This record gives sequence, structure tokens and C-alpha cells, in this order.
Amino acid sequence: MKSMHLALGALLVLNSLALAGHPIPFEVKVLGVDANEGCDVADFDGDGKLDVVAGRNWYRNGDWLPRPVRAFEDVNGYVHSNGDFAFDVNGDGLTDVIAGDFFFTEVKWYQNPGKDQLLQGFMWPEHTLVDTGYSQNEFSVMQDLDGDQIPEWISDSWNKNNPLIVWKLGQEEREVEVKRGNKTVMEKQTVPVLKRNLISEGGQGHGFAIGDINNDGRDDILTGTGWHEAPEGDIFENPWRYHADWDRHLSCPMIVRDLNQDGRNDVIWGNPHDFGLYVWFATGDDEGKLTFEETLIDKSFSQLHCIHFEDLDNDGHDELITGKRVRAHNGRDPGGMEPPVVCYFEIDPKNPPSPQNPGAFKKHVIADSGVGIGLQIRTADIDGDGDKDIVVAGKDGTQILFNKLK
Repeated sequence: MKSMHLALGALLVLNSLALAGHPIPFEVKVLGVDANEGCDVADFDGDGKLDVVAGRNWYRNGDWLPRPVRAFEDVNGYVHSNGDFAFDVNGDGLTDVIAGDFFFTEVKWYQNPGKDQLLQGFMWPEHTLVDTGYSQNEFSVMQDLDGDQIPEWISDSWNKNNPLIVWKLGQEEREVEVKRGNKTVMEKQTVPVLKRNLISEGGQGHGFAIGDINNDGRDDILTGTGWHEAPEGDIFENPWRYHADWDRHLSCPMIVRDLNQDGRNDVIWGNPHDFGLYVWFATGDDEGKLTFEETLIDKSFSQLHCIHFEDLDNDGHDELITGKRVRAHNGRDPGGMEPPVVCYFEIDPKNPPSPQNPGAFKKHVIADSGVGIGLQIRTADIDGDGDKDIVVAGKDGTQILFNKLK
């Protein structure tokens, strides 16, 4: 009887969560203020709680005090960092951080020094995974493309002529500096590296997504100037085909999914340096070229540089989270100096959006004073209360938006 009561209690809790109304209230926790625009969530100190990393600092769950990770310079309104990715690079069981850069060509990783040194505020040792040779990096992503459970590193460049490369994590013997007493010597060691896999000699541009845009069961790569069709078989041995089907300024990321439930994947994107949230609803193809119907969803704020899907109300269906990137071009974009905002769009699965039904996206403002977005939106149950919280980092600071779902 006791187990039945427990089961019924759990069912009532789940039902109450599933029936939660909108808008969902959020509580803003400011972690720090600088111009960094990247962040991630992971348990860095091994205490079982999720922490936050954002550029120079990581923030320990509980006290949320800034503790150093690395140092970098500010340049012309930006910092030398365009995103953070939590990953155990060297396989020692500790979560490290991989980070890229707008202007520098190296991809760095920062080695977690362990719990004792973390709590004492030690800097994390810096290592280079690869010097790509390419600058003008708008955005990077880590995603497993080949199904081996290890994510690859891919960078989107605003320079359309830069090559599109997928970098695969591996190991290599290199000469590295090692301290021996009071001396620093060079020794050969096996170290983590990124290995080059060319997708295309060009076909870049502002905008990025990974998803099955042609509905053949394989994930393609989308950029600002078109899409790169994934081949059958080994994606690193067989050639990709580039389709220059558009040339637009698009968000990083865009998202590929079937919104109107017609069996064809659509593309959701924000205007990163102007106003507007849009959907390209798939309509078929025209002599081999994919065709879409562009539909405006919202045009009330600008610089929707990043979009993210997450189930915020625990009903089994995702909401779309986005916001205004703070001073994306240092205020020079249309609407660039207007107040920041973070919001989510509720999408009713029983009344799916379509070109004829753009109102199926119902907008709810999370924060409209002093909180905007940067280059990454992260979601996780940070406070352990059963719902997903939001972490953003932009030029007005790093914040946790704690979900107060009732």
C-alpha cells in the first residue's frame, strides 16, 4: 500500500508539472560581468552538482563565486573567446574546457587541475589542440557526426571563402615543455590533438546548423551560403556535395526540425544582426534545389544570434529560447542599442505552426532588463528541482535564469 501511495504521489507531481501554465517565472542570478559571450554547464569539482564556466571564470554551484580558468584580452569590444565547451579531453575523469577564438587561429583546451587546486583558485593549464590556420571564426560547435560517441569540432566563418573543416579528436606524439625541478625541458609525449577532415574548400558564411535538411536520414551541415550534403558511408572518406541554395546572414545556430509535422524538415533561424525570427518551411524541390516558404514569426527585437530548444515546462514538448545579443556589433546593428531581452516561444503540438499559422508561436518574456544573450544558450537542471534552468553569457554579464515552474 505504501508503494502505491508513493507511485500515486509521483504521478500527481508529474501531472502538475505537465499542466503548468505559461508564462513560466524565472529568477535571475548574476554570476559576473564582463564582455565574454560563451558558457557551458558541467560538474567541474566532482561534488555531483552542476557548475557554470564562462570565459575567464568557472562558478561553483552553491556559493557561485568566480574562480579563474584562463586569461584573455579584450579587443575592439570583443574578447578573445567565442564559446566554451565542457569535455574530458585527456580522459582523466575530470571535465576540461575547449575554447575557440574569433581572431586567433588556435583551438585551446584548458586542463582541469583537480578539486584541491580548483577550490584554491589555481589557473587551468593551457594546451593547444590545433592551429587551424584560419581566423574570422564566427561560431564553433562540438557534435558527434560519425556516431562514435566522441564529438567533433566544427567552426563557422563569416569569411565565405574559408574552408569548411571537421576536426576530429585524436592523439599524437609531440614535444612539449615539462618542468623538471627548476628547469623546463622538452619531452616527447602523447597528447590530445584535433585532426583535419576537409568538407569543402569554401561554402562558409555567417550561419550554421547540423541537421538532415534533405530528409535522407543523414545529418548535413548548413552555413550562410548553402548546405553541405552528407555522403553515404564514411563521412570522412567520401566527398560531401555543396549546394549553394541561398546566401543570407543567419543565426549561429539555426535549427533543423519538422515543425509543421508534414514529414519534411524545416529550418528555424534568427536574424543575427537585424530584426526577426523566421522559419523556412520546406515545400519540396525545384530541379534538385530545395525550396522553402519563409515565414516571419516575430520582429519585435533584433540580433537573434543564437536559438535553442528545450522543454521548459516538462510537458514533453520543446519551447524555443532566444533573445537579443547584447551589442553584437558594438551597437551598430539596427536596434543594437535597444534594451536586451531573453524570451521563449511556446509551440502547441496540437496546433503546429505553418506559413498559414505563424501565430502558433506564443512569445513569453523571461527577462527584459539587463539580461540578453551572447553566442551560446545552455540549459540544464542546475538547482536539482526537476526543471531546466537557462545559462546565458553576453556583454552585460553571465546569468543563470532559474526556472520556477510550479
